[in-house]
Amino acid sequence: MQIKPRQHLLDIWQAIARHSFEREQWAWGEWGGQSSVADAERLLCLLYPATEIPAFRLDDPDTTQEDVQQALRKAGGRLDLPANLVKAASEFMRTHTGDDKTPTFAGGYYFGSQDKAQGEPTEEQRQLGVVDSFSMSITLCLATLGFLKVYETRTRRSDIQETIAELRSATSNRLTAAMVSLLRSFTVNAFDADSAQGRNLVELLGQGRLSQRQVLNMYQSRFRALRAAIVESLTLGIDVQAGLKDENQFFECGWSWSLVKDAPEVETDEPIGLQPKGAADPVPYLYFTVVALDGIQDLFSDRTLTLGLLNTEQQKLAEALRLRWELTQQYWSGIARFDPERWPLEDIPWRTTGQELESEYFSLSVAAILVHDLMRRRATDDDLARTVTVMERLAERGRITSRMTRDDRTVFELHNAGVKLPLQGSERLGPPMTWSLHDFSAQLLKRTIQLRALSRNLDSHDRLLRLAEDVFDHMWRRRIREGEGTGLWDYVHAAYPEAEIVTRRVPVSWNITERVAEVMVQVHQMYRQPPVRSLELTELAGALLSESAHLLGNEQMEAAPSDDGRHGMQLRNIEVKLRRARSLLDQQPGTAYALALDVLGQLDALTRAREAAAQGR
Repeated sequence: MQIKPRQHLLDIWQAIARHSFEREQWAWGEWGGQSSVADAERLLCLLYPATEIPAFRLDDPDTTQEDVQQALRKAGGRLDLPANLVKAASEFMRTHTGDDKTPTFAGGYYFGSQDKAQGEPTEEQRQLGVVDSFSMSITLCLATLGFLKVYETRTRRSDIQETIAELRSATSNRLTAAMVSLLRSFTVNAFDADSAQGRNLVELLGQGRLSQRQVLNMYQSRFRALRAAIVESLTLGIDVQAGLKDENQFFECGWSWSLVKDAPEVETDEPIGLQPKGAADPVPYLYFTVVALDGIQDLFSDRTLTLGLLNTEQQKLAEALRLRWELTQQYWSGIARFDPERWPLEDIPWRTTGQELESEYFSLSVAAILVHDLMRRRATDDDLARTVTVMERLAERGRITSRMTRDDRTVFELHNAGVKLPLQGSERLGPPMTWSLHDFSAQLLKRTIQLRALSRNLDSHDRLLRLAEDVFDHMWRRRIREGEGTGLWDYVHAAYPEAEIVTRRVPVSWNITERVAEVMVQVHQMYRQPPVRSLELTELAGALLSESAHLLGNEQMEAAPSDDGRHGMQLRNIEVKLRRARSLLDQQPGTAYALALDVLGQLDALTRAREAAAQGR
């Protein structure tokens, strides 16, 4: 199925307008306000594309395009729509702010129970902040601030101007609080090689071919500089363990699931209120690390820098997060490619060392971090090609590009019930909690598109496009077909009619819906890039252009027939087309090739016409 970002995004927006608006006013519904993560994801389905794709802009009513207005007609008219979005964002900020004016980041109903016999999570546990919310809030706040920057100059309604002023202050405050929370959720965990976690890491890196001593020696050599950088550079919101300085110990860095227990407060002049105590064990999680990296990346995007969305204090926090972003990518990229002959990442499924779980989802998480790193350092074609192969294998093992087998549990464990992460430390406040991961397909699609945008190798480019179209076709089939949320996600049974499916209590998965909307933005940006340049095609086009220029010069030397200037006009048109082909040679050699062929055909026609006229005389 070809991915058509404009049409598919319009379909998604039309479904959201039908689901989340009543009488042109935003309606949160039964599940609204019960999870800051879900509420942020729902708003981002509209705000993210509206601020990233010029054709989908909603902040300037005079430029809103007709098909966009038609898709969102249930959300309000051209002038009312941006005002309704401002009101919805204001409701979000008020709902997820405590009585003491401190922003809250509750996971809410996204938290699950690890053991039903011990009961459901308590209300105190459900109110715990979670890295998903911290990261999603960064993206949402930046999108909202950018939206307001334009819309406030386009509206004269005094009530909306007041709402905008309040919303801007609340959004900036929440952005700072989210950044501080991400700093306090970052952790570096050092452990001995003979510990259970150390043995797990040796097994992962050695793959049964290297001894503990060999792994440790290679590890020391590869991560010596990174270890020193962590010890010397990290200060805000983290207490670096003394054991990290011992090169005989392994370490992992990344984000835990929430604020780390005993994480020091981050000093800031921003009015974010009291910084809550942490509850999470200081153990990095692959999933939450990927989520954090995605949000942090938005802090230093071109749009954020161009619009000047961060104040001075936020810029300081952003630099601290960027350092963690770079160090984390370097670490996990090094782990994924530890043995050049056979990457640990290629040994699917990945086994986590801290939680002692294994799943294709964790392989995808490591691959996602590797994609981040490949984008950062402009990787070699070999690294890209090997990563493409990993993506293709994950799609096959995830039963996206392959059929189910008898008694197959893959669909249930990856797409329906999902991988359940035990949230270490949550038991201090009540029953042990879990976090379910069932967005494997959406994440795979997102990383495939990111990798294709990075690749400049024709073979890898084509493989990634085919894979992206296969995964998207799978995702598109999983839209809800009737009832609440029609046209949104997630109806797993549509893609796997024979699989064991458990109906979720929440009708719409905003987690997956937001991921698909985000992918449409990425596909749009990917299509805006120049096409991959073929050296062979460039040489052929260059040869055609050379021949065309020579024949054109020869034709211009011939006497013009008496045809009322038509011959001269034809030559001028050919000259213009040839000039156009030359200008496209480096960026679009295929187009230059086609233009050159057309020029050669026209020149040949002129030659034959002149020869025929000469014979007639």
